[in-house]
Amino acid sequence: MGAKVSGLKIQFGKRLRILRKQAGLTQDQLAESINVSVETVSNMERGIHGPKFDTLEKIANVMGLEVKTLFDFEALS
Repeated sequence: MGAKVSGLKIQFGKRLRILRKQAGLTQDQLAESINVSVETVSNMERGIHGPKFDTLEKIANVMGLEVKTLFDFEALS
């Protein structure tokens, strides 16, 4: 049985990728700055895994954003 991917995770991943690129960060740079593996960042961006709350805070801090900005999916349209 394959893993089911959540729509929320997919939307979050797309938003994360956009914001990371706007911040001028590679997956490697983001991973290093939030103390996770590159694979973890990749899995979040592909919607395979969602981030933990602590990770959300770290991502927002590194990018100089409020956490809620990471969930502004209307900006994807």
